Amino acid sequence: MVKNYPTVSEEYLKAIQKAKRKLRGFIAEKHCAPLMLRLAWHSAGTYDQSSKTGGPFGTMRFKAEQGHEANNGIDKAIALLEPIKEQFPILSHADFFQLAGVVAVEITGGPEVPFHPGRPDKDEPPMEGRLPDATKGCDHLRDVFVKQMGLSDQDIVALSGGHTLGRCHKERSGFEGPWTANPLIFDNSYFKELLAGEREGLLQLPSDKALLSDPVFRPYVDKYAADEDAFFADYAVAHQKLSELGYGDA
Repeated sequence: MVKNYPTVSEEYLKAIQKAKRKLRGFIAEKHCAPLMLRLAWHSAGTYDQSSKTGGPFGTMRFKAEQGHEANNGIDKAIALLEPIKEQFPILSHADFFQLAGVVAVEITGGPEVPFHPGRPDKDEPPMEGRLPDATKGCDHLRDVFVKQMGLSDQDIVALSGGHTLGRCHKERSGFEGPWTANPLIFDNSYFKELLAGEREGLLQLPSDKALLSDPVFRPYVDKYAADEDAFFADYAVAHQKLSELGYGDA
């Protein structure tokens, strides 16, 4: 789909660049890249292509959406970011949250994800239950990512590789532990660990293991485990698509 991004002012563009510099230093100092990536993903991943509701439009700023079960702990990300956001009142929360996710990937060694500013803030949080459930398998992943969001099978696998950052917390998700040995480094180790099988101290969720059994998903897992450059290229595309769901549609 060809995107038709809105034009933003020179002042707005300058604020984006300055905010990006501030976010780089802050996220690096606080070691909070995984939390910022989660905020960006969960903000965008509520998009429903049939109703054209939800998506990356700043509604995570509302306590109602922060209170969704899948968003346990997201309020910590909002609280961390608020002092920086206050320095840039011209920026929408929608852009700011997605910018934080792009920076989180970049400063941990991942690919540069294209960023087009101009997302408006909306005032109606999406209904609960639109984000993926880590306890379910391939059919559920396609229901959420393909049917609901409008992404592809390849996008599902590439985005799953983003779990190279971070860890699960029992009190937030019911699961505990990191996916990889270096949860603050963005690389292709998620796929390598997935192919190596379960080992003590590292996490593999049911939704992760499902990628191995599916005849369409599995070749991408093999490809990304063997070729980090290929993973980075496809991840950047998938992340951009996720961050622009419902935005700039012609």
